[in-house]
Amino acid sequence: MTGMATRTGQRVGSPPTPPEGRRSGAARPVPERNADFAHLTLPSLRAYRRTLTHEESRVSYWRRLIQARLDVLRDEPGRPAQVMDQDRVERLKGVLSEARPGESRQALVTIVPIDDIPPLPDLEELWSREIRPEDQAHSATLLRDLSFAELQLSAYRTALHARLGAATHELIARYRENPSLCLTALPSR
Repeated sequence: MTGMATRTGQRVGSPPTPPEGRRSGAARPVPERNADFAHLTLPSLRAYRRTLTHEESRVSYWRRLIQARLDVLRDEPGRPAQVMDQDRVERLKGVLSEARPGESRQALVTIVPIDDIPPLPDLEELWSREIRPEDQAHSATLLRDLSFAELQLSAYRTALHARLGAATHELIARYRENPSLCLTALPSR
């Protein structure tokens, strides 16, 4: 089979083609420390990164919920009330109101300047709005507000990813300077 071409044009049995812009064996740039993180100790930097990861998970969850609600609204004019009846919405309100993305947000913006963090919508208020398939104006407003909330959550999530990348880059730079720091992340006996 060696020498056969695949759908991508890569020959079976040949080494993979490196990503565009990088030659095989090319050195990666050496990570450098970021002055924005200079005030953080290594344990604080790790905690900040964990907080970012947790916040990203919560925001992604809310984003999926908003997208699902949008799908329900867009499905059929008369169907949403049957699919997402008010009783189910009431049961979900209690569960969902416990997960508030805004709470972690305050912890994040105190660590590194806030310039890149966009505003978040009032998710609890948005989620608590009932679906009224018979009221076209209400449905149109809810659809518009949910769409805008999804955009805001996506922008916030993108900013979280940038911060998570910067924190990871800082950890790598510190580990590169002093490889023994890696060992401090391991659990002690």
